[in-house]
Amino acid sequence: MRASVIVPSYAGAARLPRLLAALAAQSHPELEVVVVLDGVVDDSEQVLQRFPVRRVVLPENRGRSAALNAGFAAATGDVLIRCDDDLEPAPGWAAAHVGAHVAQHGTEPVGVVGLCPNVYPDSAYARAYGRDADARFRAHAAAVPPASAWRLWGGNVSVTRSTFDRVGGYGADYREYGWEDVDWGYRLHRLGLPVRLEPGAEAAHHGASTSTVIRSRRAFLSGAARRTFERLHPEARTPEEAPAGPWDAAVRALARVESEARLARLAAGVDAVLPAVPRAIGRKLVALTVESAAIAGYQRAGARRA
Repeated sequence: MRASVIVPSYAGAARLPRLLAALAAQSHPELEVVVVLDGVVDDSEQVLQRFPVRRVVLPENRGRSAALNAGFAAATGDVLIRCDDDLEPAPGWAAAHVGAHVAQHGTEPVGVVGLCPNVYPDSAYARAYGRDADARFRAHAAAVPPASAWRLWGGNVSVTRSTFDRVGGYGADYREYGWEDVDWGYRLHRLGLPVRLEPGAEAAHHGASTSTVIRSRRAFLSGAARRTFERLHPEARTPEEAPAGPWDAAVRALARVESEARLARLAAGVDAVLPAVPRAIGRKLVALTVESAAIAGYQRAGARRA
């Protein structure tokens, strides 16, 4: 089966060379790479000239959903693989994605997810929180029941062309960070199609947060995007749980007073003290900041729509 890799990229000149070199080393013989530049803001076009890829250039930044949809429309493969520009797949990665679909020949189609283990430069943040959080997420993903596997849909996933056409493009309501992927996974699930993890399709992720400032900012934006998801799909909303103990109470109390500006100052303060505090305390400080940021983003998005 012919495969197309769709790469959405914004300001990716520093990230693309590593990914495109990895894609050039893939073992799958029939592979097309489609890179969508979501606006021209750096030297990405010059980078692409060094690699055998198809280019789709959007004249202005339209957001990840628009970039993905342009790439999927241009792709010609039987299997369509989304690959974010901060990943580094091993040589057998594309073959693993394709093989998962070939194995379903004659039965129901599937959505395939490859996990993305984070690669961290050594830092107080990585030691206190980043590596541990990544390990916990991977353990969680391995234990997710099949009916909830759609929530793992992310930046390293694949479907057949016919399945993509059934589900439709990525949602235009997601203009900032996050949840355009989960939304698509949910729509796949809503059609009754299963989502499965493929161990051979994992790809190293070099774009993980490297500080509390970055991680909490992403959590805030992701919380706001979750509000968009629940507005579009109220039937998929996870019921709110009552605070369970002092930790939850502290997280929710902090979220109530957090603005984006206060969050940035708090996160910077946590980063400043991480090298000097015991690792266990540092982990709690980062977790408190990140978890409250996600709730604050969700609550602020709801207040804006009220």
